[in-house]
Amino acid sequence: MNHAYQIAEEMQQEGHFPVMLPEVLETLNPQAEGVYLDGTFGGGGYSRALLRAAPCTVHAIDRDPDAIKRGQPLVAASEGRLHLHQGTFSAMKELVGHVGPFQGIVLDLGMSSFQLDQEDRGFSFRHDGPLDMRMSTDGLSAADIVNGEKEQALADILYHYGEERRSRRVARAIVDARQSGPIQTTGQLAEIIRKAVPKERPNFDPATRSFQAIRIAVNDELGELERTLEAAPTLLAPGGVFCIVTFHSLEDRMTKRALARLAGRVAGPSRHTPLSMQRSEAPAFELLHTRPRTPTEKELQLNPRSRSARLRALRRLPANGAPA
Repeated sequence: MNHAYQIAEEMQQEGHFPVMLPEVLETLNPQAEGVYLDGTFGGGGYSRALLRAAPCTVHAIDRDPDAIKRGQPLVAASEGRLHLHQGTFSAMKELVGHVGPFQGIVLDLGMSSFQLDQEDRGFSFRHDGPLDMRMSTDGLSAADIVNGEKEQALADILYHYGEERRSRRVARAIVDARQSGPIQTTGQLAEIIRKAVPKERPNFDPATRSFQAIRIAVNDELGELERTLEAAPTLLAPGGVFCIVTFHSLEDRMTKRALARLAGRVAGPSRHTPLSMQRSEAPAFELLHTRPRTPTEKELQLNPRSRSARLRALRRLPANGAPA
């Protein structure tokens, strides 16, 4: 059995199976003495797998103080090979720039199952809890946005971040509902949205897109991603790999375009463009996959949450552009 898949199988049996783990390990190919960055520690699945795959060092970032607390036993058991840092992954240069360059960097942009399953975090409409949705413990909450934004601003959030076609109808329903008092729980909000949006298909909750949109707005997720797509490649060692797992089309489009640009896969300049404005230098990176990798059928059966996952990866070329 492939080493990456063997580790994934073992972790699955132990109850720790982050999304697309074997594909992430294959892509990063951890090596002895390497230094790796897990930008989204969460439940520690990728960090644990990297430590198991090779005698390497892992630095991990998470903005959620609960995740940092949960990771302390793993730090203690790592014998100095795992180091946790609290903060946003877009601040990786400030947090761990002095540690690099890294042989590999991984980001999993999906929600942590710990966060989804905690009613008091307010991320999921499957549990009725406070309308919070903050990945950290500071800043505006979902309740602040839902109860404080004007109708047009709410509609824009729902349309641009959730791709909700009926964003104006949902925004109007929210504004109407809050006239009777503030919307305070996930259950309240989900019910308002369900009444405003007809059910499209079985097993798809009409509140899904709106909850995604509000969560993205609360945590500035697209801004975080944009800043990280600029920062992460600069922290790679020659031959180092940046691996990113996305979960919805907005993230994936941003990632696809940014990595393609870094790899020189953008449309060539027009023949009318002045020579002084045309780039002639060779790209410093290459794409590892021309198309995103997706979960296997086996993983989809084990973890339906992974169905929308897409893995893209970029490798820094050595100075001469040759394979590492």
